[in-house]
Amino acid sequence: MADTKREIERKYEGPPAGGDAPLPDLTDVPGVSGVIDKGVAELDATYYDTADQRLATASLTLRRRTGGDDAGWHLKLPVSEGVRDEIRAPLSDTVPEDLTALVRSRIREAELVPVVRLLSARDIRHLVDASGTLLAEVSVDRVRAERLSGGAGSAEWTEIEVELADDGDPAFLDKVEKKLRKAGIKRSASASKLAKALDDTAPRKPEKPERAEKAEKSGKAGKPGKAGKAGTTGKVADVSKATTKAAKPEPPDSTPRTAGDHILTYARAQRDAIVELDPAVRRDVPDSVHRMRVATRRLRSTFRSYGKILDRTVTDPIGVELKWLAAELGVDRDQEVLTEHLTTALDDLPSDLVTGPVQARLSTWSGARRSGSRQHLIAVLDGKRYLDLLTTLDTLVAGPPLREAASKKPEKVIAKAVRKDFEKVADLVGEALELPSGSERDLAMHDARKKAKRTRYAAEAATPALGDPAADLVKSMKSLQTLLGDHQDSVMVRGALRELATEAHEAGENAFTYGVLYGRAEQRAAAVEAELPGEWEAIEDKGAV
Repeated sequence: MADTKREIERKYEGPPAGGDAPLPDLTDVPGVSGVIDKGVAELDATYYDTADQRLATASLTLRRRTGGDDAGWHLKLPVSEGVRDEIRAPLSDTVPEDLTALVRSRIREAELVPVVRLLSARDIRHLVDASGTLLAEVSVDRVRAERLSGGAGSAEWTEIEVELADDGDPAFLDKVEKKLRKAGIKRSASASKLAKALDDTAPRKPEKPERAEKAEKSGKAGKPGKAGKAGTTGKVADVSKATTKAAKPEPPDSTPRTAGDHILTYARAQRDAIVELDPAVRRDVPDSVHRMRVATRRLRSTFRSYGKILDRTVTDPIGVELKWLAAELGVDRDQEVLTEHLTTALDDLPSDLVTGPVQARLSTWSGARRSGSRQHLIAVLDGKRYLDLLTTLDTLVAGPPLREAASKKPEKVIAKAVRKDFEKVADLVGEALELPSGSERDLAMHDARKKAKRTRYAAEAATPALGDPAADLVKSMKSLQTLLGDHQDSVMVRGALRELATEAHEAGENAFTYGVLYGRAEQRAAAVEAELPGEWEAIEDKGAV
């Protein structure tokens, strides 16, 4: 069974392998009362990746390591700069299925193969405070890297690692770094040992172009100091300069300029979010399911709102798959939200209004549903339909189906799309306000909420191009979405309470408390309906972009 450890560390460049001891005296780092020598550990790690290094490209590392006190399989997922979650699994001969699943969104159907072997002699020191509590582990690693696939190179280097103790204060690392900087030690240019190993052992291109070598062998190359019909020595030099310049082009300006640039930037961000959140959803990280679902909705809304920019004959079928994924994610998320609302409502009730085993029934009801939905969701993420969708999204952002309007300035094209969405929201809110309270109004308000959400996402995509007017619309739509969402939550809570009350009655329990909670939920819905006209009037006065 895999477990997780949050790893906060910094890496520094050491002297060349075999050089002098690189560490300064660390006893005068503020807070440090002692430096304990823990000896040298011999570590042997084999790193796995796809043949085209998909994990390394995403700054993920997967290794099998022996030696030290944490032998086993380690998968490191980036959290932020210098912070990673290390997922550990027991030592085995093959990659554990649990870890393979966590990188599925990256590797898809590709095989994981050994790419690099690192042999490290780790000289370890513990920095402790006056009570002997560990503050950080400092290690000097003398590393030898051996390429196992994609080449046969090797490399050696020395580096320094400073890893914060569990639950330690990250500010302590700044104190250690200040001491290291004074000693002339600087941060490593590589994010990880694997990144450095891949770079240092990569096959090197031959210095001479293949064409020049063939020409030299055939005797057609110009002789030194003499001009030939195909060119002189000087001309060959000119061609060489031109080739060198072309081989190192200036990095392209990635600033979005056209309407298509802006929308594709937003779409790519949502694709990236889906892929990056996959491991968190599998690990049941709080709020991860919700965030992944939002990314699918944002992307689908982008396709629908900006049909003048992205060809909908291409994006509509993808939108169907995104809707399917959002629904599958919603099975778990909706149950989570329902349980939160019901638990909060029950906690707010005076004790004299709680009769029967209400809390126990709620826990049993929620647990049974959530357990089943979790298993189903993991099966979805392992399924071919989901993996095909990820590949389709990759293809779309790599070669987007742009229409003619995509090349135009964003101020006109994007603003028009956002205004169109806003007008649809206005129509739906107007329809809802004309209906009497009841199921029809509930449905109308739910439709208005979904359209407000789509308009919000359209305005989000538009904000970099349109500035404050779009940002203001995002705020307005978020406010409206929240209000209408409160109403929809009440509708869902009342449905769940009817179900719970029926189960309680059939079990011979008192259903009084469920009726009280139902009445309170109904009152909240009525309050939202009373607030909506004023809220919408204020939004209409501001208008769209």
